[in-house]
Amino acid sequence: MAPNPQNDGRLRPVDLARAHGLSTQAVRNYEEAGILPPAGRTPSGYRTYTARHAAALRAFLALLPGHGHQAAASVMRAVNRGALDEAFRLIDESHVQLLEDRRTLHAVENALRDLDPASAPEPGGTFIGPLADRLGIRPATLRKWERAGLVRPHRDPHTGYRVYDDAAVRDAHLVHQLRRGGHLLEQIAPLITQVHAAGGLEPLEGALTDWRRRLSDRGRAMLSGAAELEAYLRERMPTAANRVDAAPADR
Repeated sequence: MAPNPQNDGRLRPVDLARAHGLSTQAVRNYEEAGILPPAGRTPSGYRTYTARHAAALRAFLALLPGHGHQAAASVMRAVNRGALDEAFRLIDESHVQLLEDRRTLHAVENALRDLDPASAPEPGGTFIGPLADRLGIRPATLRKWERAGLVRPHRDPHTGYRVYDDAAVRDAHLVHQLRRGGHLLEQIAPLITQVHAAGGLEPLEGALTDWRRRLSDRGRAMLSGAAELEAYLRERMPTAANRVDAAPADR
């Protein structure tokens, strides 16, 4: 049986993989992608890893739930090449997105309150172009929502153009906000249908509660990711205290 490199502080790919519930190929892929620092090599060419690689892998896996694969990988690549300002900027962008999603949820809750029939505005009308511009989307997207039964404009009897009354405008805003919150069209359709049928907000309470929970889970995951990333930075770089200890004594 081959000796275990752990005895001299080195880790084999299989050791690193098993400790984190991964395949050895996944570990190699992460190294090749720059998520882990380059591995050492034995005289016979086999990869060897260290506690620093293990800390890097823990940091990446902890960053995933809060930041997603692309952002987490970009953060680790930046750290591994010493570009800490870029890594911190990427993390800041994720936090900004989470804040924006929280604001979106708040906006959806406000939009839902507007769906209450008692507070419905007097009918009005707008055409597809101005409404698309207001939402920051293409007219084709509004037509897609119409085909899915999410937004119901009527046709001007003289021109045949789509006209969105106040209720349809509210529905378009609601669909837009729910899409930004990560809901698929097939998930939104029954919610819109239920709100119209029930004439109230209760059918959407479950979806909003789940959305709020997912945002909270993401925020907490970001905290966990930050803790593991800090641990990896300490593993990679000497602390200020260590640098002071290593400095020559005053004469």
